[in-house]
Amino acid sequence: MNNELIIFDTTLRDGEQSPGASMTRDEKVRIARQLERMRVNVIEAGFAAASNGDFESVRSIAEAIKDSTVCSLARANENDIRRAGEAIKPAASGRIHTFIATSPIHMEKKLRMSPDQVVEQAVKAIGWAREFTDDVEFSAEDAGRSELDFLCRIFDAVIKAGATTINVPDTVGYNLPQQFASTIGQLIERVPNSDKVVWSVHCHNDLGLAVANSLAAVQAGARQVECTINGLGERAGNAALEEIVMTVRTRSDIFDCDTRIDTTQIVPASKLVSGITGFPVQPNKAIVGANAFSHESGIHQDGVLKHRETYEIMRAEDVGWHANKLVLGKHSGRNAFRSRLEELGVAIESEAHLNTAFARFKELADKKHEIFDEDLQVLMSDEAVTPASEHFRLISSCFHSETGETPRAKLTLSVGGKEARAESDGSGPVDAAFKAIEQVASSGTDLLLYSVNAITTGTDAQGEVTVRLARDGKVVNGQGADTDIVVASAKAYLNALNKLHSNIQKLNPQGQGV
Repeated sequence: MNNELIIFDTTLRDGEQSPGASMTRDEKVRIARQLERMRVNVIEAGFAAASNGDFESVRSIAEAIKDSTVCSLARANENDIRRAGEAIKPAASGRIHTFIATSPIHMEKKLRMSPDQVVEQAVKAIGWAREFTDDVEFSAEDAGRSELDFLCRIFDAVIKAGATTINVPDTVGYNLPQQFASTIGQLIERVPNSDKVVWSVHCHNDLGLAVANSLAAVQAGARQVECTINGLGERAGNAALEEIVMTVRTRSDIFDCDTRIDTTQIVPASKLVSGITGFPVQPNKAIVGANAFSHESGIHQDGVLKHRETYEIMRAEDVGWHANKLVLGKHSGRNAFRSRLEELGVAIESEAHLNTAFARFKELADKKHEIFDEDLQVLMSDEAVTPASEHFRLISSCFHSETGETPRAKLTLSVGGKEARAESDGSGPVDAAFKAIEQVASSGTDLLLYSVNAITTGTDAQGEVTVRLARDGKVVNGQGADTDIVVASAKAYLNALNKLHSNIQKLNPQGQGV
C-alpha cells in the first residue's frame, strides 16, 4: 500500500463557504502561495462555475502555483466541467473534481433522478473532465448516508470511465469512526480495480468527529484526506489539516504512511487564514491555538523543565511556533527586520513593500518595548491587505470616555486626498468612532461582525480588530491593529470601506460541494 498520504486542502473552496469567510482573489492567491510553501499536494482553488469572480480566482491561482496541483470543483454537468477545465488550464498540474449526490434522500429530493440516471450522469462527467486533464477526481456527495451497494456500482463505473481519485465524503458529519472505517474498507475490497485509484475522504465536523473519521479512514486504506486550515468550513467546519498531519506524523507507530507537508509552515498558514477571514483561532485549539504548548500547572511545568516529553508529544518549533518570542526592538535595523521575516516564512513581495512595512515596524517599536513574532506577522498582514491607494485614511483621532459622561470621538480623515473632520457621540468610544466615520463616508453598509483579539500578552499588546461590512450583497472584512484598541477599530472600519470603494468584491460561495 502507498505510504504517502496526500493532503488535499479545500480552505479556498469549502473553507470559504463558512458564512462571512469569503475572500478576494488576491487574498486567495496569498493563501494558495502559503499552502504551496507548506507543500500541500492538492489545492482546491474554488468552484469555477459559481461566478466570474470565482473563475478568475481559480485561474489566477493556476497561474501562480507551480509545486502543488491546482483543482477546481464542478458539478457533474458539462457547463461546470468546461468552466473548471478552462480555469485550471494555466496550471503546471491541474485537476478537475466533479461530484454528484448518491444518497437516497439526495437523489429523490434534491436531484429528482433515479439511481440509473445518476450513474449515467457521473460517467458522462468523467468523460467531459478527461478532455481537459487525466487527473480527475469523483465524489459521491453524501456518501456517508448512501447505500453501500450503490456506491460500489457508481465507483466501478467512474473508475472504468477514467477517474483517478475516488472521494468518499461524510457530507453532513453523520458517521462514527468505526462505521466510516468499515465503509472505506469494504469499498476498497469490493470495488473492481480499487487498486488503480487513490481513495480519498472528506469529512465534516457536525458531531465533532471530522478528524477522527478521517484518521479512521486512513487506517482502513484511504490515501488522500480533504481538509482545511483551522478546520474552516461550512456549518461546524471540516477536518483540520494541522490535526491530520501532526497525528499521522506523531503516531507513526500506528499509521503506516506520512505526508510531505513542511510542518513549520502550519502556524504561519493558520495565522494568515485567520487574519484574512476574520475568524480567530480559539486559544485551546490543537496545534495552532495560543495555549497549545502552554503549561500553567506546577506539576506540568516541573515535568516539562525536567524532560519536555513528559507533557509535550510534539515540539512547538516543528509546527511553526518559535521558542524565542522576543525578536526585535526599536533599535533593530532593516536587515534584521528582513531576516526575521524570512525566518517566519513571511513573503516579501518587493523592496517597496519591505520599506513600507519597516516604517510601520518602527512606529510600532516606539509604542511597544517588546516586538514579538505575532506582532510582525500581523504587521505584514495589515500591510498586505491595505489597498495600494487608500481612499479613506485615518490622520488623527481623539476619544473621550468618562464615567457618567457620553463617550465622544473626534476624527480627522483623508478622503480621496482631501482632509475631512467629523465627531460623534456613541454608546462607547468604538461606536462613536464608527459613527464619526459614517458622517464622512455615508457608506450605507451593515456591520455584520466586530471582533477583537489580543495578539500577544501584556498591557502594551497590540489589539487586532476585524470588522465585517455588507452592502448590496457584497461582504468585506477589514483588519486593523494598534496598541490602542479604539484606533485599531477605526483602522479596521476604514480598511473595509476602502475595499468596498475599490470594488474589491468578495467572492460569493454558492454552497455547493461535498
